[in-house]
Amino acid sequence: MVCEKIKNLRELNQMTQSDLARKLGVTRSSVNAWEMGINTPSTQYLVELAQLFRVSTDYLLGVERSVTVRVDHLAEDEKEIIFALMKKFESFRQ
Repeated sequence: MVCEKIKNLRELNQMTQSDLARKLGVTRSSVNAWEMGINTPSTQYLVELAQLFRVSTDYLLGVERSVTVRVDHLAEDEKEIIFALMKKFESFRQ
């Protein structure tokens, strides 16, 4: 559900509800309502959340099960570390 994804991503990024609200220009109670499943973010905020957390809107909406992680902001050596780590994890499953 969207509410769980928002909360998980916020916590993974070590943000409080107030931090996230400030970044999006909404109230903390709006973020709380999203995370409690009382309200759903508008399309505008779904896009902003996806950009902020570097995931797809499909991931936030639960349409897509896989997570897309953008690495274009990383240096080449940092990307190599990420790719090596992914390969290592994949080898554990074989």
